[in-house]
Parts: sequence; structure tokens; C-alpha cells
Amino acid sequence: MLTGAEIVLKALKDQGVEVIFGYPGGAVLPIYDALFQQNAIRHILVRHEQAAVHAAEGYARSTGKVGCVLVTSGPGATNAVTGLTDALMDSIPLVCLTGQVPTHLIGNDAFQECDTTGITRPCTKHNYLVKDVNNLARTVHEAFYVARSGRPGPVVIDLPKDVQFATGPYTPPDSVVHKTYRPRIDADLSVIDQAIDMLAAAERPIIYGGGGIINSGDEASALLREFAKLTNFPVTLTLMGLGAFPASDKQFLGMLGMHGTYESNLAMHGADVMFNIGARFDDRVTGRLNAFAPNSKKIHLDIDPSSINKTVMVDLPMIGDVKTVLKALIARWKERGIKARDITPWWGQITEWRKRDSLRYGSNGTIIKPQHAIRRLWDLSKGRETFITTEVGQHQMWAAQHFGFESPRHWMTSGGLGTMGYGLPSAMGVQIAHPDALVVDISGEASAMMNIQEMSTLVQYRLPVKVFILNNQYMGMVRQWQELLHGGRYSESYSEALPDFVKLAEAFGARGLRATDMTELDDVIREMIAHPGPVIADIAVDQKENCFPMIPSGAAHNEMLLGPEDKADPVTTEEGMVLV
Repeated sequence: MLTGAEIVLKALKDQGVEVIFGYPGGAVLPIYDALFQQNAIRHILVRHEQAAVHAAEGYARSTGKVGCVLVTSGPGATNAVTGLTDALMDSIPLVCLTGQVPTHLIGNDAFQECDTTGITRPCTKHNYLVKDVNNLARTVHEAFYVARSGRPGPVVIDLPKDVQFATGPYTPPDSVVHKTYRPRIDADLSVIDQAIDMLAAAERPIIYGGGGIINSGDEASALLREFAKLTNFPVTLTLMGLGAFPASDKQFLGMLGMHGTYESNLAMHGADVMFNIGARFDDRVTGRLNAFAPNSKKIHLDIDPSSINKTVMVDLPMIGDVKTVLKALIARWKERGIKARDITPWWGQITEWRKRDSLRYGSNGTIIKPQHAIRRLWDLSKGRETFITTEVGQHQMWAAQHFGFESPRHWMTSGGLGTMGYGLPSAMGVQIAHPDALVVDISGEASAMMNIQEMSTLVQYRLPVKVFILNNQYMGMVRQWQELLHGGRYSESYSEALPDFVKLAEAFGARGLRATDMTELDDVIREMIAHPGPVIADIAVDQKENCFPMIPSGAAHNEMLLGPEDKADPVTTEEGMVLV
């Protein structure tokens, strides 16, 4: 017989948890007391509960393991909501333990009470309120199963304080089987044959890969490469899928979507067969739905049945795990001796689109262009195992465009929710998981301020995370939209009172560096990389630079803006709504 707190920690250990990110409070003190009396699980004390969840996201995304979070009741739980929603949108496996007032006080507006299960129901994959210590171990094991199985996601376990003190039996994980949740892994052979027939007959095929490839494991990325070589099909990836296919491969067209490359978006628009692997037809990718890939037959492979035909109607749904289905698809392709159609003319057209060099950028004397700063960071970090996290905004899109990712799980960004403040705590979690790697948070100065308090955590745990700030003194993406779509009326997008980031870094006990022109950039990057501790590198970049290419909201893939000379025309939906 163990206390509820001891049951929780034993269950975490049996689930393979090595580190937990958290912040204590009255409602979880029994668990913290139990943590004090063991050495199997490491606890990382963050400075804000939102950061705890983002750190667990970074840990999970860079390792493929389930991230673990521990926060107290009331504000501890509500502060975690942004991170939980972020994890849900991006399919990140987490288990978040929240404290709760004793069961007899639930519903009485007790001190630091909130309806955690009610609040988190729409922003988690599943959640539990444990009222009986006899069900506690089973619930924890179920939560990990739910978090990692099928389409991954965050799970909350709400733990009343009296349940943590109560004693009860421990149930080992191998005796716990979820009664109903059984995600489908294998696709039917008949469906695989139909997909092969459609793909082999394609004259203008495209493979459209998403984060589901990475969630399926590193083998899934290897199978994608094998299938691409087998067919000679072009490959494009979503923001969440970057790294699933090598950026240096000649078959890679670059990122797809609102800030994707000219060739990837036009190839998607002109394709006759699209193979969607583990992507969810996000609106940042599809643009105007009635003009999305208008002449394409669509195959959609996803483990989540609810994603099929949710946004875009497809011709052939394939429900199953990416790794398992791709392995079966490749084997069946070879077994049938299939030869794909000669698509030389299609590659010829793609080559012409590539000549537009849509990621080009100019120079402005000694002023640092943000794209150039990222390319120099990429060049000077080659040869190291480098993990990149980002905040959200222009710098995020420039990082996606200009930092080449050759393998999965080295790119961590907030895709679906677009959470400013994600990058720094996420980098913290990545560094915990990969202590000897170079971990860089590519940031904007506005996003950096969202969770800057986590510099204290980096210093406490001697985590050598590098914060690479592209400082243009604006909320850059907001300013860009205001310039292009709102007549240049820069309403509340200029940062009037920024800190001195060098002095701020030093105040936390970290290293601060600054580059103000091109002549200083490389030396600052080299010093940042070489420094053994945490660093803030403040890179002063061109304030007026915009992120191109750009598909205006509601426009089609063939209505891209390639540079400042292009203007956005009003876009009207079928219902008559003006979007731009």
C-alpha cells in the first residue's frame, strides 16, 4: 500500500519518465514531498507554468517520448492552458498532473480551486479527475497510453489533495489495458492497391508531408525518403513536417503554404495526384479552399479518422499509422513490379518555377538582413548536432525558409496555435533531453519578452541554450500585415520600450552579445556557439524587411506575393465576405 503521491511517482517511473517540469503549490505538496525522497525522476523548476508545458513539449518533440508536467491547482492549472492547447494543436504527447482541492471542497469555491477538467476539456486529448486512490495508478497508465497512441496529444490528470494523501494499491502498467481506445494502425490492402494505382498513373504528382510523419517515428521519415526515390515524386512539407525529408535533396521543393516557396505552392496548385501523408489540410496551407489543388485527385493518409474529409474532401482515405502504411505501400509497390509514369515534363515545369528563386533577398549596405542572419547561423553551426526552436512571427517563417533541416526532431515550433513565448522554454526542454547538443531559440524581440523569466531556469540548471533574437523593434508579422493589408497603419505594433538584452542577460547571470551591422554578425554567432553557458544574442536587423513569398489570407496558391513590388488584391469568398 502506497500513498497517492507515491503511486503517482511509481507510475511515472514505470512509464519511463526521467524528467518532469513543474512549479509547486499547496495542492501538490504531497507529490513534491515524495519527489524529495527519491532520485529516479529529475524535477526542473520553471518560473511559470506555461513554460513548464512548453518545456515538456520541446522534450517530447525532440525525443519522441511523452513529456511530463506537474502544476498546482487554480492558477497553476489555468496558466498551463496555453501550453496544453499548443500541444493539442500540434499533436504533442504530454501528461500534465494538476493539483486540486480536497474532494469534499470541490465545487465550494475553495482557495485556489478551479474546474480544471471543465476548463481543459476542449484543449486536451482527454482528461481525468481522480476521486478514488484505488483508481489512481490505472488512471496514470491510461493517460500515458492515450497521450502517445494514435494521434498524440496532451492529457490532464486532476489530483485532489486528499487523494494524494490517501493510501491504496499499486497497479503495474502491464495489467492496464484501455477498454475502448484502439487506434487503427494498418490500412487495408485493397486501399493500398488503389493508392498505388492512382500514384503510378499520375503525370503531375506531389507528396505533401506533415507532422504526422515525425510523430510516427524516425523510421517513417526514412520510409518517406525511400518512397520518394522509388517514384521520383517531388516532396513538399508543412511547417510541422520540416526535417521529415532532407532539405538538401533535389526532390524537396521547400515548405508549403502561406510563406512556402513558389515552386511548392504552384506544384500543389497544378498537381493531378496529391499524396497527403500525416498532414491535416491546415488553413495556412490550403489558402482558399475552393481553389486548393483544383485538378488534383487526393489521397490522405492519417491515423486520426476525424481528420479525414474534415476540411478537404479526398478521393481516397487511408486510415493508419504513417510508418506502418508506408512500409506496406512500398512492399506492395515492389511486389507488383509497378513502374511510375515518366514525369520528366513535370520536373521540367518545376525547374522553371525554381528559377524564380522565391527565397531571394536583397542587401541594404551594412544593415543585417534577417534571412542572412539565419543563413549564417545555419552555416556556422554545420557539423554540430543542432536543434532549433522558434517563437512565432516573421523570424519563425524565415527560420523555416532558410535553415535547412536534414533529419526529423531537430525543429521545434508552435504551428497550429502560433504561441509567442514558446521558443525559449521549448529550447530548455530540448537541452534537458540533449545536454551535449547546440540548442538555439530563434526569436523576435517581442516574443522573447513573453517568457523571458525562463533565463533564470537556464542559469539555475546550467543549460547552455542560445537565444538568437532578430531584433527589428516591431511585432514584425503584425507590422507586415498592417503594411500590406491595412494601408500602413501601424497600430500598436512598435515596441516603444525594449530592454537592453545584453544587460538583461547579464542580470540573469548569462552572457549577452550584440551585433548591429554585417561586420559583427559572424563573430557574434561564433562566440554565441562557443560559449559554454546560456546566451542572449541581440541581432539588430532591418526594421522594414517583410517575409516573402506570401499568400494573403483567403487567396489561392497561384496568387502569391513574391516581393514588395506585389500588392494584395481584395479576396472575396463565395459567401461575399471580403478577406483582404
